[in-house]
Amino acid sequence: MIGIVDYGMGNLHSVSKALERLELDYILTDNIEELKKVDGLLLPGVGAFPDAMKTLNEMGLSDFLREWAESGKPLLGICLGMQLLFEESTEHGETTGLGLLPGRVERFVGHDANGVKYKVPHMGWNKLEFHQPDQPLLQDVEEGHVYFVHSYVVKTEAEDVLLATSEYDVTVPAVVGRNNVLGTQFHPEKSSHVGMAILRNFGELVTQGGEVRE
Repeated sequence: MIGIVDYGMGNLHSVSKALERLELDYILTDNIEELKKVDGLLLPGVGAFPDAMKTLNEMGLSDFLREWAESGKPLLGICLGMQLLFEESTEHGETTGLGLLPGRVERFVGHDANGVKYKVPHMGWNKLEFHQPDQPLLQDVEEGHVYFVHSYVVKTEAEDVLLATSEYDVTVPAVVGRNNVLGTQFHPEKSSHVGMAILRNFGELVTQGGEVRE
């Protein structure tokens, strides 16, 4: 059973429908006692990092998510939900994240090294490049195009957490993971067969109680 964490800032409808299409059992709730009963957690997210962390802290979900990560059970963050897994963000000032993965979330610069401008937010379809194709979350998934919508990007020196990247004038961490803590910057539920394959693999991880790294 997958628990979708409902803290009022996620693409809850589309994520739920995607799990239904994959015939994956789930509950959608903000009740910590109910979430404790599931086998894997999915943390969606749309909006601003500071607002999301404020809500998670006020609801007691931040500590719960940290404890969950320590338990070894699978956790998948989507879009803003992925960014929340990291240590901090510069969005609207400095905000401390969940600290489950090493790195910092910063705004796209908006121009390359030669001063050539690119559009922010990064919105649309971009191709994945796998760094760790044998990891369970990416097994039997093609390096296809997935759908991004974001103005902030993760910066990390920990190469081991980079499962897949995408290029948008800068290298974008697109799929991240360490042990049982996983994330996608793009929206898998809106990313056609590639995104659905990743969600299916997450469902397998939940069923097996597995980890992304052996």
